[in-house]
Amino acid sequence: MTAAGTDERRTDTRQQIRAVALELFAEQGYEKTSLREIAERLGVTKAAVYYHYRTKEEILSSLLDEHLAGLDALVEWAEAQPPGRERRRAILQRYSEQLAAMADDGSQLIRFMQENQTSMKELGAAAGMRLRFERLGAMLVDPDASAADQLRGRLSLMALHFGTFARDVPGDPGERRTAALEVALELGGR
Repeated sequence: MTAAGTDERRTDTRQQIRAVALELFAEQGYEKTSLREIAERLGVTKAAVYYHYRTKEEILSSLLDEHLAGLDALVEWAEAQPPGRERRRAILQRYSEQLAAMADDGSQLIRFMQENQTSMKELGAAAGMRLRFERLGAMLVDPDASAADQLRGRLSLMALHFGTFARDVPGDPGERRTAALEVALELGGR
């Protein structure tokens, strides 16, 4: 087998571990999930998982790093745009597209972040995420906006998150994302 074939197989295994871990983290919580359970669900040994990731924190970090890189790119782009209504609307549109591109992993990750905030704080993962959302939130409102408008801007991001994982809202995932974007634009795209 070529080195490229080995690298591709290793990447595929890492991706499978991440997907299963995220599924379990979202289902039963980060604290209640073990590497052994991840291995069992994958049908491999714990040693096979350990070869790729030594801890659950490493798995979670790899999942968050990907999301954070997308947020960093969005923040960098947004900071280069002139302030105003068009920038606010474009931020929400682009973030909605970023969440959609993450597909199932995105809904699981957002669900995990919403339901496991204590674990994220304990792991230190919340600090970097919070800073990025604060920067985005600040760009969704005028600096002299009222408290109510400040809150609307920040809630617009939450509307996009909720639309990503709210399976009890009627419609398929695309329809829910479209509805969430509509609500987000009403809240923060003024």
